[in-house]
Order: sequence, then structure tokens, then C-alpha cells
Amino acid sequence: MKILLSFVLALLAIPSPAQTWHVRKIADGGVIHRFFDTSPISPSGRYAALFRLPYEDHAPVAGDAGTVIVIDIETGREVFSASTMGWEMQLGANVQWGSSDSELFYNDVDPATWEAYAVCADIFTGKTERCPGTVFMVSPDGWKLLSYDLKKSRFAQAGYGVVVPDSEVSRNRGPVEDDGVYVTDLATGSCRMIASIADIYRETVPSIAVENPEKYEYYCFQVKWNPQGTRILTTVQWTPPGGTRSRAVITMAPDGSDIRTAITPEQWAKGGHHVNWMPDGEHLSMNLNIDDSPGPEIISVRYDGTRLKRLYGNGTGHPSADPSGRPYIVTDVYAGEMTVSDTLSPIRLIDLDRQIESCLAAVYLPPIGNFELRVDAHPSWTRNGGAVVFNGVENGHRCVYMITFDDKEF
Repeated sequence: MKILLSFVLALLAIPSPAQTWHVRKIADGGVIHRFFDTSPISPSGRYAALFRLPYEDHAPVAGDAGTVIVIDIETGREVFSASTMGWEMQLGANVQWGSSDSELFYNDVDPATWEAYAVCADIFTGKTERCPGTVFMVSPDGWKLLSYDLKKSRFAQAGYGVVVPDSEVSRNRGPVEDDGVYVTDLATGSCRMIASIADIYRETVPSIAVENPEKYEYYCFQVKWNPQGTRILTTVQWTPPGGTRSRAVITMAPDGSDIRTAITPEQWAKGGHHVNWMPDGEHLSMNLNIDDSPGPEIISVRYDGTRLKRLYGNGTGHPSADPSGRPYIVTDVYAGEMTVSDTLSPIRLIDLDRQIESCLAAVYLPPIGNFELRVDAHPSWTRNGGAVVFNGVENGHRCVYMITFDDKEF
């Protein structure tokens, strides 16, 4: 009933009389796609790379395995699966494509040593190769893996890294030299830290220095390539014992040089959420309160913190710009923030030129109880902007839906 209603609502929300789109479920049974900044759809458009959770009612336990799956979108047939211990509830094993349909990347953990590492799999032959370092995002050309310490990710926010026993991971006291942003070069088989948290603390402009930094715990949280592979963003957060965290958005060149603060902690403290690259690779998008309104707006800002401007008023959800460069943003809402009918939440298409939004679909997101176990829709564009994939819940289990457009020009 819920998915039927989502079809109806989608058809009622057409921004142009000539435009229609279609919503369908492509996977269910405790399955999620990764995040709002990468597409689970393969470069050819034929396959979807997803993650099946082993359970949905409690946090992951070190050593428990989930399953990476690849399905043929047209037939629904599962063409590849692999067990992995390198996952958490929100992003699974960070499953994502390389440069072709035969290159799939995800994380795993060796239970003998509790070392986390990335895997490159050929979904056609079943061959897998262990890579140095871990993967949070694959570069646009498929040759480099970008990550931060995914074993420590839970200290920033649970759900985005990998789980190992508490005895195998230590906390960062102060802006440390031995944790930061890592790049794996698949051509050379090497992984190196291009910028430590200490480097970021010392070098970023404007400065994020505080008094007595040794009294804070510092972590990177999420790392992202721009679409051109020419710049990297991360967020850095620091928290005093028992206190409130501060956060900043940091960007840098792929070698760790030219470190800039795109969003200062003072700006973020007014209210902010999810950051992403814009298609031009020079600007970022983010939910951020820049005018002391009741909630955040969707804004854009240059990688160095200049050219900050409002794009749209209602800034909730996980916004991402159409990768083809058209003036559209797709986003969602958190469960209970905004409902279309009863408990159904909208997948929102924002027309930046006309400053209006339409409901592409309505999806059930359970009320947020345990924050780690929440279900976020995480709508993400396919690489050419021709479709959107998002998460939801049906019959008590997580599932994945796909919106396809009849006319890409809307």
C-alpha cells in the first residue's frame, strides 16, 4: 500500500505537464544503498551495488558479516554477492563502483588482526583483490581510494565506518599526527596519509585553532572527491570531555596541500548538516543556517569559504545537485520532519531557477528511536542525472527504490 501511494503521489507532483517519472522497488529484505554522494548504479546503468544487513534491530558487533550484493536492475537477478565484516548501519560496507561494471569496491575486516581494508571485486569473474587502506569514496577515474580511519569513525558518529573490538582502536587526544586523510593509489599499490589532523589544524585557512587543543578529541568524518578528482573535502570535529562538538568543513588538493576552511565552526554552529561537492568541482553545497532563520537553508560556497550564498530556503535532508549541471537539487527529510500523507516522507526535487519543489515519491521512514539505527532515504543521482535511487522501509524491512525519468530535461 505504501509503495502504491508513492507512485500516486509522484504522478501528482509533476512540475511540467509533459514530464512523468516512475518509481519502483529494486531490492528489499534489509537492503540499503550507500549514501547521497555516490550512485549505486554501475557505469553502464545495468547493475545496482547494494548492501544487505544481517539484522536491522541492533548495532553491529565486531566479527558479524553482512553481504555485498549486485543485482541486474531489469531482471532483479542477483549476479554477485560477497560476505564482509567491514560495515556499519548507515553506509553498509561503503560499496561503490570503479571506472567500469567489472570494478566494485567495498570494505572488509580481517578478524585475525582486526585490520580494515578495501576490496576490489570483479563481479563477472568473482575474483577479489585486497587493497591497501580502506575506502570511503572512489575517485572519479577509479584509480584512487579516499578514506579516513574508519575504525575510529564511530567516535565521530556511529554508522559510517567499520566495527572492531574496543581493544583494537584508540581515541585521538588532541590534533594528532597519526590520523587524517588517506589516499590509496591503485596503480602503485600504495596508501599514504596526505594530511594529518595535525596538518589540518596547523595549516588550514582560516584557522580552526582553539585554546588547549590537547583537551579535545579530534576526528575526521567523511571524505569526498570532487567530480573532477582535483580537490578533496573532509569535515573535522573536536569535542571536549562531556562537552559539545565543534565542526568545520575542510578542503585540500589531492596531495594534501592548499588546505582551506570552507565552513568555519562559527558558521556551522548556527545549524548545519550535510556537505557535498557541486558539479563544477569548485563549490560545495550544504544545509546551513546563514541568516538566523528557524532552520537551515541549502547554500553553496567556494572551496576556500568565499562566495557563500543561499540556493533555496527549506534546507533539510541530504541535498545533492544534478550531476549533469541542470539547476536541480534532490533531497529528502528526516523521519517525522515533513510528511506527505500520514507517516510517509517526501523525496524532494528542487528547481533552483523557479525556487519551487516537487514530491518525486513518498517513502516510509520509521520514527527515529536509536539514532544509529535510523533509516535515511539518502537520495542519490545516477552519474548522468537520469535517475535517482533512495532507501525506505516496507513491511518492516529496509529496501531500495529507483526513480527513472521519461524526459531528462524535466
